[in-house]
Amino acid sequence: MIAQFYQNVILKNPKAIFVLLIITILSFGYYSKNFRLDASSETLLIEGDPDLAYLKEVSERYGSKEFLILTYSPNEGMVTDSSINNLLSLKYKIQSLDWVHSVITLLDIPLLNNSDAPLQERLESFKTLKDEDVDRNRGFKEILNSPVFRNFVISEDGKTSGIIVNIKQSQKLKDIENKSKKELELIKDQVKKQNHQNILEIRQVIQSYGDVGKIYLGGIPMIADDMMTFIKSDIIVFGLGVLLFIIVTLWFVFRNLLWIVVPISSCIFSVIIMMGLLGLLGWKVTVISSNFIALMLILTMAMNIHMSTRFLQLKKDFPSKNNFEIISLTTSKMFWPILYTVLTTIFAFLSLIFSEIKPIIDFGWMMTFGLITSFIITFTLLPTFLNFAPTNNITVKKEQKSKITNLLGLISLNNKNSIFLVSGIVIVFSIVGISKLEVENSFINYFDKNTEIYKGMKLIDEKLGGTTPLEVIIKFPKKEKVKKSEEDDEFDDWGDEEDTNDEKYWFTKDKIDLIISVHNYLDGLPEIGKVLSFSSIIEVATQLNNNKPLGTLEMGVLYSKIPESIKTEIIDPYLSIKDNEARISLRIIDSQEDLRRNDLINKINFDLKDKFGLEEKDYKLAGVLILFNNLLQSLFKSQILTLGLVMIGIFSMFIILFKNIKLSLIGVVPNFIAAFFILGIIGMLGIPLDMMTITIAAITIGIAVDNSIHYIYRFKEEFNKIKDYNKTLKTCHSTVGVAIVNTSITIVFGFSILVLSKFIPTIYFGVFTGLAMLLAMISVLTLLPALILIIKPFGKSS
Repeated sequence: MIAQFYQNVILKNPKAIFVLLIITILSFGYYSKNFRLDASSETLLIEGDPDLAYLKEVSERYGSKEFLILTYSPNEGMVTDSSINNLLSLKYKIQSLDWVHSVITLLDIPLLNNSDAPLQERLESFKTLKDEDVDRNRGFKEILNSPVFRNFVISEDGKTSGIIVNIKQSQKLKDIENKSKKELELIKDQVKKQNHQNILEIRQVIQSYGDVGKIYLGGIPMIADDMMTFIKSDIIVFGLGVLLFIIVTLWFVFRNLLWIVVPISSCIFSVIIMMGLLGLLGWKVTVISSNFIALMLILTMAMNIHMSTRFLQLKKDFPSKNNFEIISLTTSKMFWPILYTVLTTIFAFLSLIFSEIKPIIDFGWMMTFGLITSFIITFTLLPTFLNFAPTNNITVKKEQKSKITNLLGLISLNNKNSIFLVSGIVIVFSIVGISKLEVENSFINYFDKNTEIYKGMKLIDEKLGGTTPLEVIIKFPKKEKVKKSEEDDEFDDWGDEEDTNDEKYWFTKDKIDLIISVHNYLDGLPEIGKVLSFSSIIEVATQLNNNKPLGTLEMGVLYSKIPESIKTEIIDPYLSIKDNEARISLRIIDSQEDLRRNDLINKINFDLKDKFGLEEKDYKLAGVLILFNNLLQSLFKSQILTLGLVMIGIFSMFIILFKNIKLSLIGVVPNFIAAFFILGIIGMLGIPLDMMTITIAAITIGIAVDNSIHYIYRFKEEFNKIKDYNKTLKTCHSTVGVAIVNTSITIVFGFSILVLSKFIPTIYFGVFTGLAMLLAMISVLTLLPALILIIKPFGKSS
């Protein structure tokens, strides 16, 4: 019924179908103008993650602006006249950019220890390094020894300084209430364009100061913008690279212009239609899905090579049949095997929708729709083109026996025991390697060492207290009032006014002791860089109080008397008296070797309960570290679970296709071994799984089983004619085996194009998926036929 409909409607009306395809590509091509990229940090988070909502709450409560950070390492000493003047000039130049809210440098830090005046006077009219009447060396020494600013604004060796550039909040983002989803997306796109422009502007400023020292740019907005540039670059490089390689491969395989034009046309049609569909649906391409065009080209090509190879083989076998009959025969013989290869690959990609992470879910759906598109185009455009081509123009190159398939065929026939032994060793190796697998989110190691992102993050990591933020929020029990005690100190002469504000009575010994002890504990962990909290402020205040520890009432008076500008900048980010909370802000040294983030989070959680007697309600961890860790742990669990689902699903499809349990087992085993072997290699090499490599096993199985389906389908067809297993094996290796080698090599080299990426997970994904496909090809042309010869699933030879 389907075959009849297909022949009458598609094959017999090539002109109408071609016009329809042209209209389709023009329509979708129009919508491809809405094709969008997204590299924002939100694309790497779990949708609905309660930790994300809590982090937003913490950011609002303690005040958090979006900022860029510059590292400034002058050629001369940090406090020489020229270095100070250059830094001041750089500050004012950046400050003049209309999108900059404020610029904080070494020159803006209050110097409170730099005079012999009373403390009150120092707090109310402090000096900074940019003031002319300041002893700069003494002031610089104060900053270097400051518990707050050391390893934060200035490196311990005094050679590198941090410059914080606070960005004005976009007015458009403030007024997002009652906006439709379409309007919101438009606003976000405008903000991203503005962000890109901002980064270009500040880079131009930095470039103009290149001769005064080394200046690197860092910060989330810069990383997001660079990631966007990487994605654009990857899409262009992968797409063109894969296309170029496919053309070379097709010429090598077919040596005929027709067999280059037809498959390439299928690839281009599929990709343009898919880009239009993404634009129409408003799906954005992220770092995760940036290789979808390359994948679509590779998979469309594989379908076309199988179809083209079969067409040429049938043309050779039936020279008397006309062009239409050969096309009809080719499509009827290839429809079911290609349909099943598409379905199994779709099943593998659909496993990604269980990940809870939107870009990975979207990637799964993108590839699903992409494969359906490629399948439809392959069975419409390819036969349409072949119908147009005159029969006498279709020349069949005299086939030479493939040395690769011939060798693999001989190994299958004569070395079955060796194949099983090697397979056994591979299985053991895989089990050992998989047991060593771990997930890790080393964000700094996602980038090439020559990129500015890496250099900037590395310098901030090593010199300015780490990169990845983590917040520890301590929640205190209900407020308690303390009676005023007589305390003789420098604060007494601050006036006897009656203080109606209870804020000064918030500072109790228990609270302060807990903040200090938790701060010191965190500061002692080797994985942690800079730790900032109210404990840091107490340490500074103690130094200012002639190294006499402050009493709790003194702290309360200090809090109520100090200027609002200092309070807002230095104290409010670490205390919320209204919410009865304290915030300890710390950063992780991301580039540290053997850093295990999940273990660190678990250790901090355990120690806060075990060492400090806190209950779960008494504290909470927040920050980017928690969000990315949640992402990877969730991804690891979901992919391990869905890997089992993929295996069961594909095995079930094999049973439906071949109606033979033995044959189905034989078909899936070589591919499962290849996928697990790759995971074993990754485990043995000690490479942590990341957001992209974690999907390799499921995707490998989905793509690699295509070869098994084609081989078994052809073996079954040939065996029914030949009735001899050994002869059938030789026939299959010289026909479908050649197509399998050609498509596999195309896929392997197609994936190898991904090594040109600047994003390390993409490189790993390309290398290991390509390697897995190579192993799967060898396995399908050795282990699979060896198992068929031993088990004889098609009955006995006649």
